[in-house]
Amino acid sequence: MLTALLTGFFLGLSLIIAIGAQNAFVLRQGVLRQHVFFIALFCSIADSLLIILGITGISYFFIDFTNVYSKEIFGIASLWLFIYGLLRIRSTFRSNLAIISKNQEPTSLINAISIISIFTFANPHVYLDTMILIGSISQQFQGLNRAYFAFGACSASFVWFFAIAYGAKLLTPIMQKPRHWRILDSLIAIIMFIIAINLASQGGWI
Repeated sequence: MLTALLTGFFLGLSLIIAIGAQNAFVLRQGVLRQHVFFIALFCSIADSLLIILGITGISYFFIDFTNVYSKEIFGIASLWLFIYGLLRIRSTFRSNLAIISKNQEPTSLINAISIISIFTFANPHVYLDTMILIGSISQQFQGLNRAYFAFGACSASFVWFFAIAYGAKLLTPIMQKPRHWRILDSLIAIIMFIIAINLASQGGWI
């Protein structure tokens, strides 16, 4: 039981701990203190649902779809991330850049969820990691141990996303200066561009 639980937890954590488009957006929302709970909850539930689908056997069907349409999936994801990176670059040059979170014009919850939905579900790697990789590894566990493995993997998502979402608030005092906001947006843009180029390369577009 404990082995299955810890295996699932640390495997899940290792797959989402890297800074990617989804994590960068969660971090930014945390710094802005906008819809922090709902953004973290959405990411956690989305990851958990994909993990459960993979463990229950959907991964065997989804892998065929991924193989057939991989070029299109990687291409669309790459284009979206590149556009979002450009938007973050644009924000660094805005003269009226809002820098204090309490003065930041709030983004609607629907808009924030829409953006994080695209970052979550338009990323081909989320399916490869959660549904296919975790789903395949789970097959080594039988019966109740597989359920413990699934619980561990899902718990990792909740722990990670709530940690970075609420932990980002610690950065708020630092983000009172325009220069720090420009640095954050520049780093996010660089992350987006790197991921976009990597996805385009894997899809055979470049």
